[in-house]
Amino acid sequence: MRNRRATVYVADDHPLFRDGVTRAIKDRADLQLVGEAADGRAALEAIRDLQPAVALLDVRMPELDGLEVLNALTRDGLRTAVVLLSAHMSADLVYRSIALGAAAYLPKESTREDICDAVAAAARGETRLPPDVQTVLVRQVRAHAVRERPQLTEREQQVLRLIGDGLSAPDIAGQLHLSTATVKSHLLTLYDKLGVSDRAHAVATAMRQGLLE
Repeated sequence: MRNRRATVYVADDHPLFRDGVTRAIKDRADLQLVGEAADGRAALEAIRDLQPAVALLDVRMPELDGLEVLNALTRDGLRTAVVLLSAHMSADLVYRSIALGAAAYLPKESTREDICDAVAAAARGETRLPPDVQTVLVRQVRAHAVRERPQLTEREQQVLRLIGDGLSAPDIAGQLHLSTATVKSHLLTLYDKLGVSDRAHAVATAMRQGLLE
């Protein structure tokens, strides 16, 4: 098993680039090229038939792009690992690729050695992201987390902080100069926005989402 070569399928619509990558794969003792294509639809059909260990795909291709091929392979339950190559370091593309299960996302200017190393790593079940891709991904994850946080009004934030301090509805009403009924109404709205049903879970969820320190 240790000496077994990982089968690789390559899809890229740029002939010169594809030729360079396939030559590099053929030169590797641990990799075996089993096919290549210039468009995503042909690649998907071949990958379904050959079921290689790794599919090396350009993100931008005719017919189907790399993410569409990745999504189809994931949906079909195929075990082929996918390494994506892109000339564009888009934060959204990186985030969507990793979310869909890509084993690696590399700039197309990467060296042939780095590309082959990522393919070999993917065949072993590993994930490879260059430092600049990691930086883009982290920024997008953080931005996504902020967008996913519930949007609270200033009054709801005040009520949340006070229940976090352990105050009861009547105590909160006294501090904010509101009626107890109004505070309870704010609490129900908070519970709904946080997806919880009681004070303890509201506080715990708010802390996890960074709404409370």
